[in-house]
Order: sequence, then structure tokens, then C-alpha cells
Amino acid sequence: MHQHGFTYAATLAASQRISWRVEDIIGGDRRLDFEKPFMPEALARTAAIDLLDAEERLLLNQIRGNGYLYIFGLVEEFILPFVLDHARPRLAGDDARARAFLQFAGEEAKHIDLFKRFRREFEAGFATNCDVIGPPEAIAQAVLAHHPLSVALLILHIEWMTQKHYVESVKDDATLDRQFSDLLRHHWMEEAQHAKLDTLMVEELAKDMSGTDFAKAVDGYLEIGGMIDGGLAQQVAFDLDALVRASGRVLTAAERDALTKQQHQAQRWTFIGSGMGHPNFLASVGALHPESRQRLAEIVPTFC
Repeated sequence: MHQHGFTYAATLAASQRISWRVEDIIGGDRRLDFEKPFMPEALARTAAIDLLDAEERLLLNQIRGNGYLYIFGLVEEFILPFVLDHARPRLAGDDARARAFLQFAGEEAKHIDLFKRFRREFEAGFATNCDVIGPPEAIAQAVLAHHPLSVALLILHIEWMTQKHYVESVKDDATLDRQFSDLLRHHWMEEAQHAKLDTLMVEELAKDMSGTDFAKAVDGYLEIGGMIDGGLAQQVAFDLDALVRASGRVLTAAERDALTKQQHQAQRWTFIGSGMGHPNFLASVGALHPESRQRLAEIVPTFC
């Protein structure tokens, strides 16, 4: 086991110190600034698209921001029941553990509410309909049909991915809309604790599991990743449709094909590569099954 030093008691205490309310960070006089980009360039990859002019690149960036938070809300729709199902049979015994996971679940419910409110704010200000993949319930059902360890690995991937996005791409980018950045900052603050709990959850689920069974769970994790990749391809199509509606730009077949390939790879890095390749995620996998860590490390460049 790699030496992370995470404990339920310390994580619970940190979460309680961080606590914030949705009402304090969105709504009222806190408005999105549609004159500024929402997404950092490292994730959006829109700034260098020669096919689009500056206004069109900004529109696509904001459309990507809407989709980014929607997809976070979508994945939290399956994280919430999964965490509750994991915690329920283990409520007795370690009080800090039980309270930490219940806090985790409550915060995920809060994030779902936050992202739904953001979407309403976005729709009111952007004034062009932006379709999104779903419905969330169907995606959650498909994900949760997999082995619990496969799902837990995906959740761990998502939590470390969130950390990487904020710390490396959002935190110090003064060009982004302040409201969007502030929303991501509050999300990151709580997800930093969730990453620790997810690490402990993966270790619990993998305890006493054979190498063969762990490798099968990784197979399931990759199967879910393939499903997500297909959803991202559909989201790219929706995003480009929204760009056409918002800008009035008519894309030729060749232009649309080029934009589709470029934006799909950007989405793949955002939601797959940046999580699968996170050093802490790979460390957790490697401590439990070195062969699986090597396998994932070899797959990561596909999603860069």
C-alpha cells in the first residue's frame, strides 16, 4: 500500500472546516461574465483554432464551460448513491468513517444542486440552447451495473482529475470569468477531501482481492471509460451545433470534421487522460496491482 497517510478522522475534520453553502456562491448579484472565457485553455483547447474567429472561439469556450459543469453534475448523480451504498453496511464500528462518508454524500448532493443552478444561470445569460448528453439517470444506471471496485476506481479517477484541473489550470488564470472560477474553487475545496476518502474506499474494496480479480475490476473501469468516451463524442456534436446556432457560422463538412476531431481529443484529455494519468491515481492502482498500473500508464497517451 502506498503511504498516503489519509485517515477518516482527519478528512472529516477538514471537510467540516471547509463547509460552504450553495446560496453563498451563485445567484443574486453574482453573475457570469459572458465577455470572458470560462474554461482554461489547457482543457478547452479553443484559443488556437484557426477555423474560428475570436468571437466564435469565445462562444465555444463558454459552451464547453457549460458542458464541463453539466458532466460533473452528471457523474455526481452516480457517485452519490454509490457512496451511500458503500457506507450503509459499514455504519457500525468506526464513527469517524461513517460520518466522513455521510459528509461526502451530503457534499455530492450539494454539488449536484450547485451545477443545476449554474446551468439555469448559464441558459439565462447565453440565450442559445446548448444540448447535453443524458439523461443522468440512465448513465448512472449503466455505470453502477459494473463491479463496485470498477466504479470506485472511476470515482477516484474523477476526484484526482478535479484536483489537477483546478490547481494546474484554473487557480492562477486571471483571464477567466471570476464567478465561474469561484464556483470551481469551492467545488475543488471539498473534492480535495473526497479524493482521500475515495483512496481509502478503493483500498477497502480491493482488500483480500486476488490479482486476477483486481485486473478484472480494471477491465470494468476501462469499459466505463469507453462508454464515457462515446458520450464525449456526442457532447462534441452537441457543442458544435450550439456554436452554429449562437454564432450563425455555417461550417463546411471539412471544417466540422476537423473541429470534431480536435474538440473530441480535448474532451478526452479533460475527462479521461487527466484523471487516468494522475500520479496519485496510478499510485493507488500500483500499490494494489503493479501490472494494472503499467497497463493504465500505457493507455494514457491515447487520451492526451
